Amino acid sequence: MKPGAETTATLHDVARAAGVSIKTVSNVIHGYPHIRPETRERVEAAIAQLNYQPNRAARSLRSGRTDMIGLIVPDLRNPYFAELADDVMRAARERGFSVLIEQFDLDRESELAALRDAHLRGLDGILHSVLTLEPGDAALLERVPVPLVLLGERIFDSSRDHVTMRNTEGAQAATAHLLELGRRRILALGSHPSEEMGSPSLRLRGYADALESAGIPFDAELVIPVDLWHRADGAEAMRAVLDAGVAFDGIVAFNDSLALGALRVLLERGIRVPDDVAVIGFDDLDETRYSLPALSTINPGRSEIARTAVELLASRIGRADAGPPREVFADFTLVERESTAPRR
Repeated sequence: MKPGAETTATLHDVARAAGVSIKTVSNVIHGYPHIRPETRERVEAAIAQLNYQPNRAARSLRSGRTDMIGLIVPDLRNPYFAELADDVMRAARERGFSVLIEQFDLDRESELAALRDAHLRGLDGILHSVLTLEPGDAALLERVPVPLVLLGERIFDSSRDHVTMRNTEGAQAATAHLLELGRRRILALGSHPSEEMGSPSLRLRGYADALESAGIPFDAELVIPVDLWHRADGAEAMRAVLDAGVAFDGIVAFNDSLALGALRVLLERGIRVPDDVAVIGFDDLDETRYSLPALSTINPGRSEIARTAVELLASRIGRADAGPPREVFADFTLVERESTAPRR
């Protein structure tokens, strides 16, 4: 009998309506890939027809799982992490997981507190975008009692999987792109002089490598420190550079937000982009397609990072023998837009 307004559809009802086993319905709900498309369509149609709502609480009691994972990220005001969170949620949904997002401030104690709070919430696993922790903190990561996949640049000698981007190679490609356009005095916007690991140092290394390959001396005057990587910080740094009278004809910004802030100030001061100054960012944020001019950038493979991290985490949930830790580097692409068009 088709459930009416007073009846709650069950897994048995869906299986009977679709003409499949209960196990097949469960596999579709959990996003298992090895199901014939026509079978998946029948099950999904039955779910929609019966308005079936999985009972998460009952399933959790039976399986010991919550079908929920955590994502720990710093500073969601940074659009990269906001877009990463969106990519993670989409990838997790395909595998039947919900995502709980924990944000931490840009300091060690806040990051440790977010990690501690996340693993106390009964999650099946955690994705952690590391920012302030050091290699010596590997023991802390080992004590997390659920599967954990690390995101970001900080490398730990631990049993945890790690997914990251090619920071150095991406920044080298961005700098080489400007050099190929004939730019010779290129700002590196976004360095952190006191930091020896993490995105700023890796991207500065890529910038320096490109200069060396082109036979151009490294000029410390062109390396511009910026504490935070928001638009306002990029704009403030750009004003300081212009007020100091530093001569330059290109900018490699260490993220897109810095580039967009700098771009605004250049236009305010009547400096033409790309005719006078070519500008390239890093991250391929959605908004870079709509700036004036549209911003060239490095796409670091954010969607691939999210998908791979979720897959690695899912492969370890409920398994004690998932194999040795894996380290995965996403591929990057150079995205050429109006801000680095050749000089007219």
